[in-house]
Amino acid sequence: MGPRFMGPEVKTDRLVPLSGQVLSAAAYVAALIFFLRRRTALDVKDLRVFEAVARHEGMKRAALELNTVQSNVTAHIRALEDELGVLLFERRSSGMVLTPAGIRLLPYAIEVRVEIENAKRAITDGGTPSGPLVIGSRKTTTALHLNKLLCSYLAEFPAVDITVRTETTPLLTDLILERRIEGAFVCDPAKHHDLVTEIILDEELAVFTAPEISSIAAIPSNTRLIVLGQGSYYQRRLRAILARQNIEVARVMELDTLELIVGCVGAGLGVTLLPRAVLNLAPPDAMRAHRVTGEDCQVQTLFARRRDGFVSSALSTFLDSARLYGKAFRAI
Repeated sequence: MGPRFMGPEVKTDRLVPLSGQVLSAAAYVAALIFFLRRRTALDVKDLRVFEAVARHEGMKRAALELNTVQSNVTAHIRALEDELGVLLFERRSSGMVLTPAGIRLLPYAIEVRVEIENAKRAITDGGTPSGPLVIGSRKTTTALHLNKLLCSYLAEFPAVDITVRTETTPLLTDLILERRIEGAFVCDPAKHHDLVTEIILDEELAVFTAPEISSIAAIPSNTRLIVLGQGSYYQRRLRAILARQNIEVARVMELDTLELIVGCVGAGLGVTLLPRAVLNLAPPDAMRAHRVTGEDCQVQTLFARRRDGFVSSALSTFLDSARLYGKAFRAI
């Protein structure tokens, strides 16, 4: 049996807890949603303020985002707490922390914000791509492909204002699920029923070493793994490839850019695993690429987005451009 809560009596103006009445979590939420739907447009703003405070864990940063003063934010939170008859935050010196009631309310407050934003975008989206488009991308995809893709897309749709968040796949997946971005180029995303993915790129991988190393088997056991950021997808794959050659590597160097990786690998400071197309960014003979065989020889780049997310004209045409780019890249 799931968690149970003291149930509210739904009246026309407020939620009144009834002592002794116990409802399931589903019934409690259903009553809360029924109540919220009866509220005025001004009260919807209370929910938007609540969501901003929860996300920023403080009144000041929420006020900056909402372009208002902190006293107004405080007033909206107090009004919402009075209306619901519960405390939604604990006020601590470190910031605002959600109470159990606040935690239960937050997903629905996020839905209210997203649906309002989607409604505005749907009304203003006349079919011509324009306005904001917020996407994410892995660092390797950004360095190897995004410049060409964006140049061709914006040449055709100059009225679109694109923002790109560059992160690792796990962080990008979280940003999509939290509705902070509309979609992202990822690899090996976590399986989640709220996500839909499609393959955009299928690339050959290579182990890169200093020019004087003749083969993967010749890599010294005291070498370093050089990876692009913490928790790199390629780090796990490279360890598996080296393990098959009985090469155990303990040291890892994390770098932020492909240019740094190319320089450090070429200088003999370590080895890395990246798409073979990285050779197009490196000076001639800066590194040696070693072919990888078996299941580790390819990497797929997918575009992931929320299943229930609003697909604007800007996002729809961007996906069309990404598909065309992927098709052209595979033909090379």
